[in-house]
Amino acid sequence: MFTPEVLEQSKTMKSKWEDEVKKIVAKNADQKPKWTTVSDLEIKRLYGPDDIKDMDFARDIGYPGQYPFLRGNQATGYRGKYWTFRMFSGMGSAAETNQRWHYLLQSGQTGLSTAFDFPTLMGYDTDSPKARGECGKCGVAIDTIEDFQTLIKGIPLAKISTSMTINPPATILWAMYCASAQMAGIGLDEISGTIQNDMLKEFIAQKTLMCPPDPSVKLISDTVEFGTKYVPKWNTISISGYHIREAGATAVQELAFTLRDGMEYVEDVIKRKGLHVDQFAPRLSFFFNSHIDFFEEIAKLRAARRIWAKAMRERYNSQDQRSWWMRFHTQTAGCSLTAQQPYNNVIRTATEALAAVLGGTQSLHTNSLDEVLCLPSEHAVQIALRTQQIIAEELGVANTIDPLAGSYFVEALTNEMEEKAWDYIHKIDEMGGMVAAIERGFPQMEISDAAYTFQKQIDANEKIMIGVNKYCTDDKVEIPFLEIDETTERDQIARLQAVKNKRDSRHVAECLKEIKTACEKGENVMPYCIEAVKSLATVQEICDVYRDVYGEYRDPGIY
Repeated sequence: MFTPEVLEQSKTMKSKWEDEVKKIVAKNADQKPKWTTVSDLEIKRLYGPDDIKDMDFARDIGYPGQYPFLRGNQATGYRGKYWTFRMFSGMGSAAETNQRWHYLLQSGQTGLSTAFDFPTLMGYDTDSPKARGECGKCGVAIDTIEDFQTLIKGIPLAKISTSMTINPPATILWAMYCASAQMAGIGLDEISGTIQNDMLKEFIAQKTLMCPPDPSVKLISDTVEFGTKYVPKWNTISISGYHIREAGATAVQELAFTLRDGMEYVEDVIKRKGLHVDQFAPRLSFFFNSHIDFFEEIAKLRAARRIWAKAMRERYNSQDQRSWWMRFHTQTAGCSLTAQQPYNNVIRTATEALAAVLGGTQSLHTNSLDEVLCLPSEHAVQIALRTQQIIAEELGVANTIDPLAGSYFVEALTNEMEEKAWDYIHKIDEMGGMVAAIERGFPQMEISDAAYTFQKQIDANEKIMIGVNKYCTDDKVEIPFLEIDETTERDQIARLQAVKNKRDSRHVAECLKEIKTACEKGENVMPYCIEAVKSLATVQEICDVYRDVYGEYRDPGIY
């Protein structure tokens, strides 16, 4: 990248600078004995040409829209279109969440994103004894397609994309979306959006578990196959590093485990469904955490694109450039927010959002200042959305593409993160793949160790969280709490019972039997799920079929 003459000149200048530094440090020592990222990557005092001397511009950096896509998938960056402002929302009943959706759209949001309550996430209906007390608390309660149709009321399904954060019951919630579109006269080839549908990261980190790993991956491959054939605008999986990072992983672990999960899904679809990688890979999407260490996060996102492009082209022999693209959504780090001095969270979120944009995200959710305490209020959500809008419209960061490219520090850090991520990927390959690694507990223990190390550093004041272990105050800050009324659960159960009373129970039973037969034969369950939800089968009734055929998984680290 640099001529020998330039490198020699740089070496001479650096030597003089180092001599000067030694004199200064002898009189005034550095504030810390060791400087590291939040993930503990050691950071040098200064970076220069010798730190990227082995880089080749065409091979390693290139131009936007060109392999290896380090600088972004789109040739014009954000000049043609800003990232999608996709605020995560879901609470209480379907009607309440629908009201929040319309509020956000009126406020300038450009895409929808849904949080479901814990019973729905786990595949239980609101009237289940296991669901009591949880209705609508951490997201919206959905039991039947009638709830779902209330959720999407007034939303133009053919014009706006919707993301649904759902994993074990992903086939069912997506079936409800597809069925609702069909019932409204909208073709499956017209709707667009994303289902998270990433069970590997559930086994690794988030732990909303239902069936064992192999059948869980099979259901995911069913959605990929169905989407490839019938719902071409839909991202049938959002391969998620976000929750891996929230569980305590380092940036490198998030990068490595997320991409290796993606490779596992690619390999399963090829093997189980017989599809060519270029038939389905262009619709794979990813979901990353944008944490508090500004440059580390930018480097991570840039490295992610380059790793995925190399894997698609070299590992899977993909010929389609669209398969080489890593398209990803980003969310600012919930684990970086503090209950102490909660208004500091506005600054944290803004910084993390800026890192995501400079890293080239296609879609972004900004956390609200009160999320560590309660469901976000409308006021807090508006501030979070305005944060994105200010970054897009006022800061000038969208004026040019990948503005930090060529920075000695950023390029060196990007290279380091890629190298360390590949080390993890190769180690998992040697174990037999990600499912085998999960069964051995490898990623779980790596994350556990990283989380423990970070907490020890916080406790020892080696890492700083303002308001937690430095600049603490006893001031009480009043934050308005948004709480879910107890009547929400009662009303939801009443609606569910009314649906059960009016439906054709015999037809529901037939539909459930067809899903069971499809599971037993290894057929694609999606067409049967769509018919079942149209017949008013519930989320739990279909999930109970999965549990019956495939069995239930118990995490050895919990039970």
